Amino acid sequence: MSQASPTLTLRTLSEPDWRDDATRDAARMFRTLLGNIDGMVYRCLNDRDWTMEFVSDGVQRVTGYNAADLLFNQRVSYESITVAEDRPKVRKAIDTALRDRSRFDVEYRIRHADGTLRWVWERGAGLYDADGRVLAIEGIVQDITLRQTTLQALHAAERRYHSLFENAIEGIFRTTPDGQYLDANPALARIYGYESPDALMEGLSDIRRQLYVDPERRGKFMLEIRVRGAVVGFESQVYRRDGSIIWISENARAVLDEHGLVSHYEGTVEDVTERRTYQSRIEQQANYDALTGLANRTLLHERLHQSLRTAAAGDSTLAVIFVDLDHFKYINDSLGHPAGDSLLQIMSTRLRACVREGDTVARLGGDEFVLLCHCPGGAEEVPALADRILRVIAEPWSHELGEFHVTSSLGVALYPQDGREPETLLKNADAAMYRAKDIGRNTLQFFTAELNDRLTERLDLERRLRKAMERGQLGVYYQPRVDLRSGAIVGAEALLRWQVPDETPVPPARFIPIAEETGLIVELGRFVLRAACVQNQRWQAEGRQPLVVSVNVSPRQFLHDNFVDMVGDVLRETGLPARHLELEITESMVMEDAPRLIRMLGELRQLGVQTSIDDFGTGYSSLSYLRRFPVNRLKIDRSFIIDVTTNPEDAAIVRTIITLGHNLGLKVVAEGVETQAQLEFLHHNDCDEVQGYWFSKPVPAEALGARLPQLR
Repeated sequence: MSQASPTLTLRTLSEPDWRDDATRDAARMFRTLLGNIDGMVYRCLNDRDWTMEFVSDGVQRVTGYNAADLLFNQRVSYESITVAEDRPKVRKAIDTALRDRSRFDVEYRIRHADGTLRWVWERGAGLYDADGRVLAIEGIVQDITLRQTTLQALHAAERRYHSLFENAIEGIFRTTPDGQYLDANPALARIYGYESPDALMEGLSDIRRQLYVDPERRGKFMLEIRVRGAVVGFESQVYRRDGSIIWISENARAVLDEHGLVSHYEGTVEDVTERRTYQSRIEQQANYDALTGLANRTLLHERLHQSLRTAAAGDSTLAVIFVDLDHFKYINDSLGHPAGDSLLQIMSTRLRACVREGDTVARLGGDEFVLLCHCPGGAEEVPALADRILRVIAEPWSHELGEFHVTSSLGVALYPQDGREPETLLKNADAAMYRAKDIGRNTLQFFTAELNDRLTERLDLERRLRKAMERGQLGVYYQPRVDLRSGAIVGAEALLRWQVPDETPVPPARFIPIAEETGLIVELGRFVLRAACVQNQRWQAEGRQPLVVSVNVSPRQFLHDNFVDMVGDVLRETGLPARHLELEITESMVMEDAPRLIRMLGELRQLGVQTSIDDFGTGYSSLSYLRRFPVNRLKIDRSFIIDVTTNPEDAAIVRTIITLGHNLGLKVVAEGVETQAQLEFLHHNDCDEVQGYWFSKPVPAEALGARLPQLR
């Protein structure tokens, strides 16, 4: 409300001929009182226009008009500035009061002189003659716009809160400090398996004993909220009405009464069961090999750092032993991947049995294992340990097709004599293992100075790789990607292959790591990118159905300063529309430099290039970053697809990834599809696209082109 001016001019009364000072003082006091009233004091006739006979100076603050404008309807009448829709209400209220000879109170709207609508409150009464006839009406009008606006905002907020409460996807509650529900919304009832909030509040009378799997969690909840006044992300296992167990995350705060005592608790509940299951699986994948349960590369490096500190502190010997199964590829190819996986699992169990408690057995990938063994007796212990490993590995292995014997090649590097850094020891043990293979396999080889020849050989492989492009030994094969609904080929993954004349092809697993290590991967990546774009443009020029060709991008290549510019240059050179190119990054790259990755992905999107996250589920990416990545597809790693029809955990993870991808607006692709059962599972769970041996191995461009429909 505006404050009244201390001065007031009565515009309806001529100044009288005051006879004494007392009369003048009384008039001044009267004017001051009227001026200080927060509103407009008036006297009007009971006629059609509410003709004003007197108004105080407050009229300008309330209506925006001067007193002279309203008096005797000189410029406007009070009836005319009253909003037309409200006039009947005002008239009725005043007529009723005049008839009953009582006071009236009424709220309504007027049109202010500046054109805005104002809410006013009017209170008054009639002035009667001796015969009871109405002579005039006297009263006060006050501007209550601010109050009305506040009330309307409050009512709107209450409506919004009620809507949010009823329709929220998170559970919302209020409880007493002793665990009685005061209020609950429908979402909370659904989370806990009840038909309605009333059923929940009736059925759960003791939260501590009936809800929490571990009743002590309620005590911890109470302690935390007592100390901090609130809990955030408080996760617990709870029982649903049917007895099943779920994970929930609670956010809550204590509400205090006027005496500072806890009146009740209020907060929200979210069902995080799927996230906890997925997170547990991802954490397992982050540190352990999915197939064998052994430590993976990440955990190996962590354990190796720890072991070196222990060995240094105790001035003892640490043996780093590389183990590679001989001719594993032959078994894997001839008996099939399931048989190869079974063999790896059996060998993992045998290797665990060879080492002491506290030693580490890790799987690097494929058929390569690393053992970290503490040797209190020094290097003299290693030959006996290695002999035991060789014998255990060589024990017969039974398969439905017969009994097989598998041997292994071992390479050993010792701390401190063969290196003091993890990378050095692993590199030297690897070199020793390759030396063991070279001299006949099924044997042990210690790292020696002579093994520098092996390192020299790796340098030679690097040199040969640099010349391979010039000699035409590098080529690109393509594995088709198929739309699950239509069965049409909608894309293809470009894969680099190295074929040396009259020799066995050099596996990508052999030369790609060297390319990564030396930086040659940047040049190789450009070669594959350009070859894929040229080929895709050629298919389209031949009138083939357009498709998206995917090119894998290594971390080193993607984070190269001019990578985005290079992609743009290749597209311009080849004339391929950007929408027909997709770049694949691995999930492990996500957390390397996420802000930079987001920026570069955004720049690629501006070019029109599609992007996807490859091997999804094998890394440990942050979902808070993932939702910000401007990517088009998630590619589920084949390790989850292998047992998707027999392993409930893998099936749950695949379903979760598909749902997550769709919720983020992404296409979801399953890699490594090899069976009809896998295909049917993916189709039933709404996976978008698939690729794998069930459809085709990677094939030359000509072979894939022949399978693409001719549009003209």
